[in-house]
Amino acid sequence: MVSFNCLKNHEEWLKHRNKIGGSDASSILGLNPYKNNVELWETKTGRREQDDISHKSYVEYGTNAEQPLRELFKLDYPLYNLEYKANNIWTNDKYPFAHASLDGWLIDEHGNKGIWECKTTNITSSTQREKWNNKIPDNYYVQILHYLMVTEFDFAIIKAQLKTDYDGNITLDTRHYRIDITDVEKDIEFLKEKEQEFWQYVTEDKEPPLVLPRI
Repeated sequence: MVSFNCLKNHEEWLKHRNKIGGSDASSILGLNPYKNNVELWETKTGRREQDDISHKSYVEYGTNAEQPLRELFKLDYPLYNLEYKANNIWTNDKYPFAHASLDGWLIDEHGNKGIWECKTTNITSSTQREKWNNKIPDNYYVQILHYLMVTEFDFAIIKAQLKTDYDGNITLDTRHYRIDITDVEKDIEFLKEKEQEFWQYVTEDKEPPLVLPRI
């Protein structure tokens, strides 16, 4: 059974991040450029403090931009009903090791349920731009797989705002990506197995082998 809860404030939400979340999932697969699976294991077993990056400028920008971008999405796509509540946490009895916190959730004209995810990115290099070349970056794709696994929703829509700043001349490239759960069921099954395997290392307090990204 899928359960939904809203915590009182951001501090309470931080305290409840004791399971595998969406941004954690890519670390397990070696696809997170900021944290590897051993560092994640150290966090989940209390050997390393949980990161709170909410004060960083790029995170603050993304957080502050979410609500205006939600409202813009509603104007551009009126066939979807978009809802959001702060400090939300979704869990699923099938996956007691996992939880999800969503930027929003959707219901389409046919009653299908979806995830709404917002990404704001500053493009500062050709490498970064290449990650968005006709696709979403791998770590964000895995995040969406995790959310679909936990919520069992029918689809996800990612609204991506790519910002490039040339000496104060800002250009915005807004994109929308849709992922249907029926198209990614095998990927979700693979991720589920890897998350279960990782969580066993956590519960047994045994350090996992380091997973490095492919070069």
